[in-house]
Amino acid sequence: MALVNWLKRHFVVIAGLVTLGYLLLPNIVVTVFSFNKPKGRFNYQWQQFSTDAWKDPCGVVGMCGSLSISLQIAFWATVGATVLGSMIAFALVRYRFRARGTVNSLIFLPMAMPEVVMAASLLTLFLNLGAQLGFWTILIAHIMFCLSFVVVAVKARVMSMDPRLEEAARDLYASPLQTFLRVTLPIAAPGIAAGALLSFALSFDDFIITNFNAGSTVTFPMFVWGSAQRGTPVQINVIGTAMFLVAVLLVLTSMVISNRRNKQKA
Repeated sequence: MALVNWLKRHFVVIAGLVTLGYLLLPNIVVTVFSFNKPKGRFNYQWQQFSTDAWKDPCGVVGMCGSLSISLQIAFWATVGATVLGSMIAFALVRYRFRARGTVNSLIFLPMAMPEVVMAASLLTLFLNLGAQLGFWTILIAHIMFCLSFVVVAVKARVMSMDPRLEEAARDLYASPLQTFLRVTLPIAAPGIAAGALLSFALSFDDFIITNFNAGSTVTFPMFVWGSAQRGTPVQINVIGTAMFLVAVLLVLTSMVISNRRNKQKA
């Protein structure tokens, strides 16, 4: 009976931990197999502990080149989508214009549309325009499908802002630019940062849209897919583990900074 009562009191915590463990299980497997030394081409069975792949993460021909391309595309797609998406979000919240409702509805289409449909549509567009498939077509495609996620994230943040703060800044003779830089932008920054991080993750991880519009350009997800046909090198697990650790480090750093700011305000 005591055990049942304890489970009832801690059910939410237990469910949360189980869910978190389930979500982290693939990352744990990837990390473990990054220290494996397979006997054959495929890194699917544990054979022997080794750090050789960590000592030479670029030991596989073409892998670090594809990783560099993916990072460049993800960076510039994030910059483009964040700038354009933030401006669209402010326009949709702050201004009234014709077709505003239509624009609001169209923003959600890339999020709801199957990726294969968008990929085929973009490929048709590029072919009709006579564009050469490669780095730039991938970048344009990534900006287009990341844009909606930025708009949604920033729009939610801007809608929750108290307009009286900006009015107070104007009452204190702040110029429109000063009001935006010192009041509006800092308040909207968490939403903009969330949209930017989401854009980077989506762009770096995308395969379907990239595969349709890449031409001869090979990104990291495409390299992983191709390697799975021939044999999966351990270095892929090394890169995946490194990316996961960087993401965790960024989250922990943001949490520490946020806690310090809260303590200073208190």
